Amino acid sequence: MNQPPKILLISGPNLNLLGTREPQIYGTATLTQYEDAARVCATELELGLDCVQSNSEGEIVDLIQRARETYQAIVINAGAFTHYSWAIHDALACFNGPIVELHVSNPLARETWRHESVIAPVATGTIMGFGILGYELAVKAVAGHLDRSGDRS
Repeated sequence: MNQPPKILLISGPNLNLLGTREPQIYGTATLTQYEDAARVCATELELGLDCVQSNSEGEIVDLIQRARETYQAIVINAGAFTHYSWAIHDALACFNGPIVELHVSNPLARETWRHESVIAPVATGTIMGFGILGYELAVKAVAGHLDRSGDRS
């Protein structure tokens, strides 16, 4: 029996504070609630999903490098690392599968320093500004990409 394709959902710095961090921007849902929404969607689409959160750039790079052996797709909300982590960019560039860049809020509607993403050039696509729905959309985007590429058994 074939295993379903697996997605690694990576949440970057300060996302562990969702639910209490700037609720006027990020809402009141917790990271667990965001992950649960993605997990339910993945289950419905017969995909595996593992979730991990780290405030450490090096740990995120290590996760991405190890993902090459186990996962068919990555969904990443890199938080502030989105705007300056060339190390995460380079690690993602070595991943051979769909990559969805994900943001709870819309960075383009916020401070100017948030307008540039160093992740976007290596991502298959970006979903931003849809809150918890964005996590479901990211999983659906991965499923669609895997179906089109034939990577889905």
